[in-house]
Amino acid sequence: MTLCPIALAAGCRKCPAFSICPLKSVLGDQPKPGATPVAPPKRGSGKPKR
Repeated sequence: MTLCPIALAAGCRKCPAFSICPLKSVLGDQPKPGATPVAPPKRGSGKPKR
């Protein structure tokens, strides 16, 4: 959940305090260290195409 107003408006990377911000993974839009990204589920019926 993004609570930082700068992260909401422009994103954490564009913030002037990005390099020193201790809360970018808590309040901002940066993933937590060690967190693996979740891949979206594949769509399809499961049947092979002809």
